[in-house]
Amino acid sequence: MKKKVAVLFGGQSSEHDVSCVSATTIIEHMNRDIYEPVLIGIRKDGRWLKADSVDAIKDGSWRDGQVTAVISPDRSQHGVIFLTDGKAELVKLDYVFPVLHGLYGEDGTVQGLVELAGIPYVGCGVLASAVSMDKLYTKMIVDTLGICQAAYVPVMSCELADMDAVIAGVEAKLAYPVFVKPSNAGSSQGVNKAHDRGELIYALTEAAKHDRKILVEETIVGREIECAVLGNGREAAASGLGEILAADEFYSYEAKYYNVESKTVLGPELPAGKTEEIRENACRIFRAVDGFGLSRVDFFYDTVNERVVFNEINTLPGFTSISMYPMLWEKEGYSKKALIDKLLEMTETRG
Repeated sequence: MKKKVAVLFGGQSSEHDVSCVSATTIIEHMNRDIYEPVLIGIRKDGRWLKADSVDAIKDGSWRDGQVTAVISPDRSQHGVIFLTDGKAELVKLDYVFPVLHGLYGEDGTVQGLVELAGIPYVGCGVLASAVSMDKLYTKMIVDTLGICQAAYVPVMSCELADMDAVIAGVEAKLAYPVFVKPSNAGSSQGVNKAHDRGELIYALTEAAKHDRKILVEETIVGREIECAVLGNGREAAASGLGEILAADEFYSYEAKYYNVESKTVLGPELPAGKTEEIRENACRIFRAVDGFGLSRVDFFYDTVNERVVFNEINTLPGFTSISMYPMLWEKEGYSKKALIDKLLEMTETRG
């Protein structure tokens, strides 16, 4: 009998649409000889719905569905309850694959629900998901490893009521230009580069729309390098590297998903020793946050100071046609089908 895999997609975050695309890739490459996907979409308003097909995900018609989906935290049920016209149907689940990017999906919330339900699931656990989603707390952890990262100033959105004081605090520690990021967001949503006070005020205001915690970081002049990690603890393995050639001034959400001039390079050439330094640091960071399954760890190679600088870790990286994570593992010999098989098999080894 095939094992049922609940594929969760959509979600309430600003990465809702990216999640839908990632989910279609995963569903289309899932080994149907072993697994039977159960499609569960989460609308932006937070409603959970049963989806009938990949086509419904692609054309968005799943959002008009009438069958409510509820993953029960009751371990005796161990599945999803579908509600139709007052009637309930329980479908037992073998696995959950939370293909959710950003808040309310990649941040430990869904992982906690599935932990309560006792259903094996793909990817990082509650702790790793939560701290990795929060860029400020990630930086605090990486500080303890002695790995180089950009200097930063934390800002709370409530502090923006006294914008002059916030600006003064930033300018006392960092030189323009600076990057401003929501602490909890992904796919470069709400990220802006500020070259002066006026742009800094705008960037802070925009970041505050996405999260109450904001990071203001020094600008690193260099190359954007990404590394994929697969495994658990001591068994974590790093892929080769990929480089982002952004069409815009930085790899913004628009540059990432809508500008065809943005490109990725697999196996970029770096100065001697830097490739291994990045791969080693990627695994160290993955272990430090208690990573499990998969993560993509992003760095800069600072061409001015000839140093590797950690940027961020993503515990549920994209699986779109242009996403670096699956491309890096394909270069290592893992087809998308084999990679998805591996991720599902690993769920049984979670301690």
